[in-house]
Amino acid sequence: MGLIERIFKPAVSRRRFLQATATSGAAASLVGGYTLRETQAQAPAASKTETKITKSICHQCPARCGIDVYTTDGRVHAIYGTSDHPISNGKLCPKGPLGTYILYDPDRFKGPMKRTNPKKGRGEDPKFVPISWDEALNTVAARLQGLRDKGESHRFALCFGRGWGASCAGLLGTFGELYGSPNVPIGHSSMCSDGGILAKQCTDGNASYNAYDYRNANMLLMFGCGFLEAFRPYNNNMQVWGYIRGERTPKTRVTAVDVHMNTTLAASDRALLVKPGTDGALALAIAHHLLVNGLWERSFVGDFKDGVNQFKAGQTVDPASFSEKWVKGLVEWWNVELKDRTPKWASEVTTILERDIVATAQEFGTTRPAIALFERGVHAHSNGIFNGMAVHSLNALVGSLFAKGGLMYQMGPSYGPMPVDAGAHKDDYAKDGPWKKQPRIDLKGHEDGYLLAKNMLQEVGPNSLKGKPYKLDTVMFYLTNPVWTAPNGPEWEEALKELFVIDTSPFPGETAMMADILLPDHTYLERLQDAPTYPFQGFPMAQLRVPAIKPLYDTKYFGDTLIEIGKRMKGPMGDYYKALKDSENVIRHLAKGFEKDPGDNGVKDFEGWKEKGVWYRKPYLWQQRNGEFFEWDGKAYARPMTPEDVKKKLMPTDSGRFEFRSSKLEHSADWIAAKAGRDKARLMFPIWEEPKHPGGGDLYLVTPKVALHAEGRGGNLPVAISLLQPTMGGRDQVYIEIHPETAKKRGIGDGERVRIKSSTGHAIEGTCRHFEGVRPDTLVFPMEHGHWAHGRWAQARAPGHCGEVTVNQSDRVTGQCNYYTTKVTIEKA
Repeated sequence: MGLIERIFKPAVSRRRFLQATATSGAAASLVGGYTLRETQAQAPAASKTETKITKSICHQCPARCGIDVYTTDGRVHAIYGTSDHPISNGKLCPKGPLGTYILYDPDRFKGPMKRTNPKKGRGEDPKFVPISWDEALNTVAARLQGLRDKGESHRFALCFGRGWGASCAGLLGTFGELYGSPNVPIGHSSMCSDGGILAKQCTDGNASYNAYDYRNANMLLMFGCGFLEAFRPYNNNMQVWGYIRGERTPKTRVTAVDVHMNTTLAASDRALLVKPGTDGALALAIAHHLLVNGLWERSFVGDFKDGVNQFKAGQTVDPASFSEKWVKGLVEWWNVELKDRTPKWASEVTTILERDIVATAQEFGTTRPAIALFERGVHAHSNGIFNGMAVHSLNALVGSLFAKGGLMYQMGPSYGPMPVDAGAHKDDYAKDGPWKKQPRIDLKGHEDGYLLAKNMLQEVGPNSLKGKPYKLDTVMFYLTNPVWTAPNGPEWEEALKELFVIDTSPFPGETAMMADILLPDHTYLERLQDAPTYPFQGFPMAQLRVPAIKPLYDTKYFGDTLIEIGKRMKGPMGDYYKALKDSENVIRHLAKGFEKDPGDNGVKDFEGWKEKGVWYRKPYLWQQRNGEFFEWDGKAYARPMTPEDVKKKLMPTDSGRFEFRSSKLEHSADWIAAKAGRDKARLMFPIWEEPKHPGGGDLYLVTPKVALHAEGRGGNLPVAISLLQPTMGGRDQVYIEIHPETAKKRGIGDGERVRIKSSTGHAIEGTCRHFEGVRPDTLVFPMEHGHWAHGRWAQARAPGHCGEVTVNQSDRVTGQCNYYTTKVTIEKA
């Protein structure tokens, strides 16, 4: 029996067979070796047709849209947006309805399994065999307990991806503290948005994503964020776009910056194709223009004491001549950096015409309120921290922070306390065991690693392989597939060959194929799971994912899997998880917080939360108007805030103001200068720094998300694949975008097979498409295909995976993975 047959047709227990045969499904689906058509024949006929609607949350991206799941006679057959959910408003993006395909994916794991083939790697049959949950959980717990008993608990790591709430990702930190490992948990944020989060923390003190008041903005300046492709919350973005861009008289002006013509740029008023890694130079030139032309917001920023603008290109300014209000270090920033960053200078760096830079800056400075927003296109480079700081500084200069039509930060929900106090369940090992003296495997926060990083997931596999600072023994994965998603994935393959691997994915991804134990999670339509909102419009909101049907197979919600492992540990740790009971108990206790703070939709307890699927409280509690801050008093923003209030609640920097001179970076200046090679006199400001482009090639490789990218859940869905790349025409494959002149110089015709190579030593092949909308120095293709596992529709779909030629380079300051900065070569295949 081959690999596919062993994975998707495992021998099943009588219990699991009965579970499977009691479920209806697509005719071609496989359940324990039987097609669902065959199982339907064995299932009793329904005596009555009954349809129910379950309010839940989508899991196709981080947006967390409310969904109505339609189930008839136990089968999910439709998914729509919930009409009274603030994000979805009765609508969904193209990914939303595809949840049924995920639920009924025939290639899902059907229950816990163990590996019987010790060899690991591509093409190796794991020879998985079904086991009971007791055996699986006991195996994992025994291994973890063994490491703890030997004083080697630091050699266990738990890596996670898109965590959701207190009942899953929220449990991980406590598990690490009670068990005793600095490597529990390690998140994927370094491969997502840490560069942007740190840039904001270094300037306004908030280590978070922004929330935005798009509907009241009059100007949007978007840097590499794919607003109409994949920026969160994508579904609501499309809704608000219809409002701000009305058919006849658009309310809001939009300038979009990217490396190729995508939907966002095509729908904007101005499209700027920027050289990869130079967004910061563009932002600095815009800031320069705002100051030279007196376009800054004086009520927020401050002004010269004599009222005469002294900002002149190339000339320094006396700091004593300027009175700052809600900012710190503006004149110093000007003297150190901005005075020389003219639009003409930026034109040479970015290759954008000077006149377009000036027009953009002028419009941004005169069209209030205005927002500058950015994503990985800006911060996924070696200079990302400074690029991000430069872009975000534009918001301070025009007074958009916490203003109507500006941007703010998300409030958290009014959750109740956890059912058990974890602090009371720490034994001596948890308090002061040998693990306390061990660095994290990813070297986060280490003087020889990444001092300000939040997570460094991309370094875990490579570091363990090198034994730097030590080798792991056991690693567990939740909602992440780094063998495929991390740069230079083959290095992860080698690392996992020598580790005991536990994977919890419902799907046979690449990391799962390296696993020794499989503990498959429910799909999202089968889970009970809390999820505070990702940044939306600032006001607090918490969704509840409610199972639409009973689990189809012998799977288990990850939160309960973790709790069950904890129950099997010795001592106070085991006692804690026994008292915690299960994830539903956790969620019920969270909902107790709503009793004192009922939602606007009437939700005041667990049952109401489950019925509505969402709790929220409007409005956002704070607003800045003309340089003054006010708090909501129940009727209006009428309660004045003191500087102390602002520092505590809104801008928790050392100064309590927006810092062009970052105290956070200044505190670490010695380390950054010594270890990261930055100029100690300048590194605390938003500065221009040439990015370092590894790879050894002559063309930039950029791999943006597209509308149907579902964070690893869309690769095995035929419908998603067929609609993945509509502009280029990609259906059974993704086309690599190349400029016609670039292709002509290399003798590459439209539609020809090409090979891409880099210094990783790997190569990928695919088909190219000539496209004048891509920069001549850049290759673009979406990150979705190139799987060697994941399911029958995902496997071997062209082109090869971009990660195999992406060099694993990280920003030493933020730990951000530099996804978009590798340079490659291209040739005919």
